[in-house]
Amino acid sequence: MEKIEEAARKIGRDPNEIKLVTVSKTVEVARIMEAIEAGVSILGENYVQEAQKKIEEIGRPVSWHFIGHLQTNKAKYAIRLFDMIHSLDSVPLAEELNRRAEQADRVMEVMIEVNLSKEATKFGTDEEVVVNLAKRIQNLNHLSLEGLMTMPPYFDSPELSRPYYIALRELKEKMVKEGVPMKDLSMGMSNDFEIAIEEGATYVRVGTAIFGPRK
Repeated sequence: MEKIEEAARKIGRDPNEIKLVTVSKTVEVARIMEAIEAGVSILGENYVQEAQKKIEEIGRPVSWHFIGHLQTNKAKYAIRLFDMIHSLDSVPLAEELNRRAEQADRVMEVMIEVNLSKEATKFGTDEEVVVNLAKRIQNLNHLSLEGLMTMPPYFDSPELSRPYYIALRELKEKMVKEGVPMKDLSMGMSNDFEIAIEEGATYVRVGTAIFGPRK
């Protein structure tokens, strides 16, 4: 958290604007509990089944965010398990999440994942159709569109991530002008979260810098 605060203050941002999502995929429960005791308040998981087991064991002393690719057939579980979904990327998924959220009598906070790098190995919607998807989500009563998420290619030099974070911020600004209100940007990971904070991130997703390299 100290590095997040330093990065924020460096550019005159309030550190309280930035939330740390501690990425806990593949991390055993004992180590996650240590992180919670150290002050972690949001855990980010990539796989529904893995998260379900952890949530059953740990409970909800923290918020649970889903940050991986979500298949439509897992929407019913995601609605029950998570407090926010960062990776909504299609109209069918939005409609299924909305249907399941209505059944659960809740409103699910979501972000749209945008594939700005256009890498075939990455998920996310294309930049060209984001506004259309966002407007469809606006019409779904049981989803609350909070912002945008992206994952750039991995670079040895964090500075090379900056154009992707600038692009996501500008895309959010464009959508607000077009009548799609949103406030959040989920961007930045262990190797480049300071750059993401400089470009407006409100959620940074950090795992390796906290738990070390994954097996």
